[in-house]
Amino acid sequence: MTQLEILKMYIPEETNDELLTQLLDRAKTAINNRRYPVSTPPDTLEARYNNKQIEIAIELYNKQGTEGEQQHNESGTNRVYENAGISESLLADIVPKGCVL
Repeated sequence: MTQLEILKMYIPEETNDELLTQLLDRAKTAINNRRYPVSTPPDTLEARYNNKQIEIAIELYNKQGTEGEQQHNESGTNRVYENAGISESLLADIVPKGCVL
């Protein structure tokens, strides 16, 4: 099963495959940027981060239209995001890979 097919299971109401693919690409870039802070990341994502890619793509999908929101209170609903992009808690378990100089 592809990452796109898995993401569609979590977001069945979204029919725009291009949007979902873009979210997966953004998630992959975020993971690789965290994983390879001082070197060029590979073109593919390490398999151990496939679930993390889905989690990040879902978060990005859910934050559409509320980018940058720091706090929102309405009718008993409270929203506060860690940051305008991807939550640090989602990126925290991505282990950076260093290199020898």
